[in-house]
Formats: sequence, structure tokens, C-alpha cells
Amino acid sequence: MSTSYINETVVENYRDAFTKALFKNVIVVVLCISINYINVALIQTFCKHQIFYMNPRYILFFHLVLNDMIQVTLTVILFVSSYIFFQINVSVCCVLILLALFATENTPLNLACMAVECYIAICIPLRHVQICTVKRTLMLIGLIWMTSMLSVLPDLFISLATIPLGFFKSRVFCLRETVFQNPHIIKKRDITYIVYLVIVWFIIFFTYFKVLFTAKTASQDATKARNTIILHGFQVLLCMSIYAEPLLRQVLQQWFPKNYSDSLFACYILFQILPRAISPIVYGVRDKTYRKYLKRYLFVQDLSILF
Repeated sequence: MSTSYINETVVENYRDAFTKALFKNVIVVVLCISINYINVALIQTFCKHQIFYMNPRYILFFHLVLNDMIQVTLTVILFVSSYIFFQINVSVCCVLILLALFATENTPLNLACMAVECYIAICIPLRHVQICTVKRTLMLIGLIWMTSMLSVLPDLFISLATIPLGFFKSRVFCLRETVFQNPHIIKKRDITYIVYLVIVWFIIFFTYFKVLFTAKTASQDATKARNTIILHGFQVLLCMSIYAEPLLRQVLQQWFPKNYSDSLFACYILFQILPRAISPIVYGVRDKTYRKYLKRYLFVQDLSILF
């Protein structure tokens, strides 16, 4: 019996009561609107001021926020549709899952790149301008997308090659394991996630410990730098925990089969929503330059509403 069949059967047998389903959906939608509202303000602030889109650090931040918006919006659509329609067309599910996976896997890679940029800015400041250029930053963003595509698109190609085309016209409960159910895909996913974990965590630990050591020896803003590094590390930990989500969901399914829908909800909030709520705080609100221009933007918006 396949894992996808077990997942769908368990969810179908233990669907939430109307009150619980409404409660979960209200929480998810409110979080989505709140996060996207802040992110839209950050994006518009970025686009209106040249100081940001000529700086590699803010370009990477813009890419991170844009990914967060795509990821949160798509996953909320999937979450809400799973309660409204329960089952949706496999082809539509594949498109939504693939786009959500691109944005999800981009985030840890983007954070690793931001860690490297931070390391260069603090530890090799004299070479920062030569190394971190706008052109190289845009090429790096392209490399991030290419890496995510090379990780995700094989799932689609393997499914097209091994599953009858009639399956893509049917309706299923939309999970990654439901539409991409070939055992080779699951093995490939596990290997890919392990490689990602090793590479990204090596970059994070190396760069941030270097930055932390430099911040401790610096005379200015040492406390702020250490606090920022702690927040960076917490966000990366949450984002990278997405790689352990499939294993955790399997364990929760075995331990709490009757509460499997609650387990899915908890995993969704913890691994998908929470990391995206931290980005605006770490890189937007706490950054002096960005905060100054963001205040101006919000003040102008308030005036336009009043008058």
C-alpha cells in the first residue's frame, strides 16, 4: 500500500469538524494577509528608492521577500482548497505544488547567499565592493532558481514517465506525496535534502561564526550584530527544518493517526508560515536604512488614506 494512499485515507477518515476547520482556515488566512501586507510595503519601499536596488544585500532581501509572498500565497491556496474542495485536479495540484516548492527551496539558498554577503561585508570589507556587485547578485539569484528547478522538476518528469496520463485528469487530496508518489522520487528527495542540509548549514555556521567573532572584537554595534546573528540563525533553523518535515509527518502519522490533520496543520504553521513572518523583522524593521524609508512610505500611505 503506497504512502500517498495512506495519507489520503487517513485525512479523509478524520476530517475536521466545521468549527475546527473554520478556526484553522481563519488563522491561516489572517497570517497570510498580515505577512503579505508587510511584504508588499517592503517591496514597494525597495522599488521606490535607488539606494536599495543598487545594493546587493537589499537585492537579495527583495528576492527573499518575493519568494516569501509566492510561497505563502500558494500554500494558503492549497490549504484552503483542501477544506473547500477536499480533492482537486491532479494537473492543477502539480502546478501549485511545483511553484510552491520552487519558492520554498529558494529560501534557505537565499539565506545562505545573504550569509556569505554578510561575511564578506564584515570580515573582508575592503573587497566587498569588488566581490558583491549587482550583476553578480542577479546571476546568483538565477543560480538559486536553477538549483531549485534541478531539484524539483525531476519529480514531474519521473511522474510523467511512470504514471498513466489518465491519473493527471483525476482528482486527489493535494499533497506532494499524493501527486509525486514514485518511490524513486521519495529517495531522490531525501538525498537532495541531506545534501542541502550539509551544504547550507556548513555555509551558515562558517560565515556566521566568523561574523560573530568579528562582531565581538568590533567596538561599534557589537550587541546589535550579535542579536542579528541570533535572529538569522533562528530563521535559518526554521527554514531548513522544512527538509525534515516529510520524515516528521510520517512519524506523526504513525503516532497520532486520528489527529493527522492537526499534525499537518502544526507542520504547516511551523515550517511554512513562521519562517516567512520573521524575514520582515530581521531584514526590514531592524535595518536602520530600510526602516527609515519604510516609515516614510507608511506615512505617505496613511496621509493618502486620510485625504
